[in-house]
Amino acid sequence: MKTAQDFIVEIPVLKPSDQITKARQILRDNRFREVYIVDEKKTLLGYIDITDGLRVTATKSNVTIEGFVKDAPVVHPADSIEVAAQAMLSYRTDSAAVVDPEPRVSGGVLFSDLFPVIISRNELHGTVESHMSRNVVALSQEDEIQKVYSLIVESGFSAFPVMKKKRIAGIISRRDLIASRRVRTVIADHAHTPVASVMTTDVVTIAPGEPVSAAAELLVKHDVSLLPVLDGDRLVGIIDRHDVIASLA
Repeated sequence: MKTAQDFIVEIPVLKPSDQITKARQILRDNRFREVYIVDEKKTLLGYIDITDGLRVTATKSNVTIEGFVKDAPVVHPADSIEVAAQAMLSYRTDSAAVVDPEPRVSGGVLFSDLFPVIISRNELHGTVESHMSRNVVALSQEDEIQKVYSLIVESGFSAFPVMKKKRIAGIISRRDLIASRRVRTVIADHAHTPVASVMTTDVVTIAPGEPVSAAAELLVKHDVSLLPVLDGDRLVGIIDRHDVIASLA
């Protein structure tokens, strides 16, 4: 049976004294949503994520990482991938640090890598409706990027559906914001820039009555982290990889 050891990848690590701009560049240019923070001996201190990278605008580029470090999920090389996924579920992260007994960081495991294997070897129960989140915050495509920035920083949500005349028109995520090099300037200058200029328009959706296994298959097939749930044209929820894994509990 595969364990965390089989999925270890090299995840960038930083020190508390490093500048947040360094973390922001790593998070922008790689597929990682978290960066791990270690001391001189590579002992794990915690992590920062894309939301933390967005908190600091271009006008505060000399800020260090130290004030943003949060406790991180940890797993050991021999742990099962289900144990690793549950650790990430508890912290609502997209990765977990793999540590030795010290605990020194030897790498990390990514939720996106474990997810296809877990759903292929476990039976998923229930419908999308029974596992989706109903607490959905939606935006209009005319809303400004400033509003998205504030919502992400304040709410902790990682993405928001974007609506046009009560129909879904796109999705905007933390990744969209941090990947767009002009967003920091827009935020710092309080420029009037609409969500539509940055959002992703290719949206995969699912109906509430579909089995949760169908949602899992779509998440894997399209390599996305969440699906808007539509009852006809009406947005009624969101289901993501964490929700699917929670259905195994």
